[in-house]
Amino acid sequence: MTTEEASIALEECRVRIDVLDRQIVELLNRRAKVVETIGDVKQKAGMRVYEPRREDQVYANVAASNTGPLHDDSLRRVYERLMDEMRTLQRDRMAGQ
Repeated sequence: MTTEEASIALEECRVRIDVLDRQIVELLNRRAKVVETIGDVKQKAGMRVYEPRREDQVYANVAASNTGPLHDDSLRRVYERLMDEMRTLQRDRMAGQ
């Protein structure tokens, strides 16, 4: 493969990544809106934001639907961070911010 062919192939891949990133952002924001609704329900019911058992269910669901190439442990780390941000969103919303 020549340098020029590599540059073309890389640019095509980067365009695909950009499209996927926009889709991921859209899905993350849709997920966040559901999380806001969950936070509203929890606040009205006087429930805590953090539910470790539910988070374990999320990890299990993600692992069950994983077909690779990412390993389950990798996805778990991604989801740990994602859920941490979602908890922050719920707490901020419950605090009226």
